[in-house]
Amino acid sequence: MSFFDKIFGGNNDGNEEKLHWHAIESEKDLKTAIENSHTSRIGIFKHSTSCFISKTVLRNFEKEIKEFGNPDIINHFYYLDLLKFRSVSNKIAEDLEIRHESPQFLVIENGVVVNHASHNNISLSQFTA
Repeated sequence: MSFFDKIFGGNNDGNEEKLHWHAIESEKDLKTAIENSHTSRIGIFKHSTSCFISKTVLRNFEKEIKEFGNPDIINHFYYLDLLKFRSVSNKIAEDLEIRHESPQFLVIENGVVVNHASHNNISLSQFTA
């Protein structure tokens, strides 16, 4: 991996295991995620794929998940590419009454945002606390 790849998030060497997020690509997917929050706490990571800061925060967050020691925690996490699905991002802001930011991580229980953060304040501790 080159120096610039390390700094700017280029391709990895293939040694790094990818996490499998639940994708939110429609209002139906969002509704399903919110419904799931009634049986267990969920997290939604809103990511701007063109933003260096968002890429860095996502990478750091995924590293925290891997280091957490419970790989099943990812089963409670949803990922929204807000550039492709901006209308869904707007729906989240409207329905959950939370101001849009990017990157942003929302923790939801029983259909209500119980914790949220953006940018470098995003941490797995928001979900596990």
